[in-house]
Amino acid sequence: MTLSVSHSGAVSDAVNRFVPDLVNDKVASRLFAKDHTLWGKDAESESAIRLGWVDAAQNSMHLIPELKALRAELLAEGITRVVLCGMGGSSLAPEVITKTAGVELVVLDSTDPSQVRNALNGDLTKTAVVVSSKSGSTVETDSQKRSFEEAFDSVGIDKTARIFIVTDPNSPMHAQAVKDGYRVFLADPMVGGRYSALTAFGVVPSVLAGADVEQMLASAISSTPALSRDDASNPGLILGAAIARTASSGGFKDKLGFVPDGSTIVGFGDWVEQLIAESTGKLGRGVLPVVLEANSHEVSSPGDDTLLIGLAETASQSKFELAVSGELGELLLLWEVATAVASRLLEVNPFDQPDVESAKIAARKLLDSPADTLVYDFSESDIDIAALGFEPISKTLVGAVEALLAQAEDDSYFAIHCYLNREKYSAASVLRELIAAKANRPTTFGWGPRFLHSTGQYHKGGPKQGVFLQIVSGDGDDLPIPGREFGYRQLIDSQSAGDARVLASAGSKVLILRLSDVESGIHSLVEAIK
Repeated sequence: MTLSVSHSGAVSDAVNRFVPDLVNDKVASRLFAKDHTLWGKDAESESAIRLGWVDAAQNSMHLIPELKALRAELLAEGITRVVLCGMGGSSLAPEVITKTAGVELVVLDSTDPSQVRNALNGDLTKTAVVVSSKSGSTVETDSQKRSFEEAFDSVGIDKTARIFIVTDPNSPMHAQAVKDGYRVFLADPMVGGRYSALTAFGVVPSVLAGADVEQMLASAISSTPALSRDDASNPGLILGAAIARTASSGGFKDKLGFVPDGSTIVGFGDWVEQLIAESTGKLGRGVLPVVLEANSHEVSSPGDDTLLIGLAETASQSKFELAVSGELGELLLLWEVATAVASRLLEVNPFDQPDVESAKIAARKLLDSPADTLVYDFSESDIDIAALGFEPISKTLVGAVEALLAQAEDDSYFAIHCYLNREKYSAASVLRELIAAKANRPTTFGWGPRFLHSTGQYHKGGPKQGVFLQIVSGDGDDLPIPGREFGYRQLIDSQSAGDARVLASAGSKVLILRLSDVESGIHSLVEAIK
């Protein structure tokens, strides 16, 4: 095992204060014994059916021979391109696994028409598709599946030989897939989506793309003795106490800045962001993960409420008060354990997501009543502007941005929600650094609608500290969804408007910008923030 968690200063104070009680309460051994009483009476019914992840690595080993054989069959037929259709926990872990392994996986976790079209326009003669949905009813994933079915049919390729399904037993997708003749890989129903990295959801697409998942699973298995031990040296207990109970001048540090510090693991912050935000962000509590770069504003000027965490090559040599290092498999399990431990300390259920459904319901209403669209307050050049919950200083883009930045309080965070093609407009992420520096507050950046399956729970269920900037496309591009009365444009617009309304109805401040020309609109916004 190479797993290491180092700590100093205020983090050590938290570890020394809270870990002994965790050891005395036998939290680690009870967790790995699947004791569903660890998070209180209200959480018992959910946690009783959500603890399969503690031994998921061992249980997933049986998948490896079958998947290796399938990959060999595909390669023999010249099929070298793998597309993953999935949202949230179904896509975030495979993306980290394959990027770290240096193998190509096309991750389609968007309803943006142009991003879906790009995935469909790849060479279908060389393409296999993994469709992953735990519930089997995720609207984004079902829509993408329909599109690939039509695409394969249109070129005379047997879709049942190219599309593979990953879902829970007896889900709607499972029943339909069996009926239609698809090959199905069933995941453990006792594991929730954000804890599914070491289950079929993480394993199937990663192996088919060419990653050495067997070694990753072995790494996770090797860390199990240390993580299940009731001992003060248990890295899961140490990390859980650190992220939930490191003190600030006014209480506890409830923002976590994840900073690359020599680790060769690619994109780990994006995966752990969902795990922590969706697990802890409820009942007005939680800790907010903020994915940073080494030169981010929050690193040089951290707020009193922000704990910086180094994702290190060697934790003991890190410059941060809290640093974590290890191989990918053991890190996935470590952070799952630490999040479950932190949730116990925060007194929240780490396995439910009670506020996610509100945005889905709001989006569904807009799909059913498309005339009930969002009304924009004013326009400037090619940008339509709406302010929910606050008044712009003037009817200009600069006035709207100034007013949004002015909403910040001492404990606030800013969240940028970008409902755009993340492959084409990746440069939009520069907005995060600009707003963080201008507002001097932690700032997150999420691609819509994928963040709705990730940090969306925290935005609605966590502390009411968020100030939101939503960016949507008004370029008019659309793509039909086979068998649906709506296309991808209406779907993504309903998702963005639905989420904005839910946030605003809860009292949050939301600035919405619709860009008719996306590139020039982003440039104008950059200048306005500056």
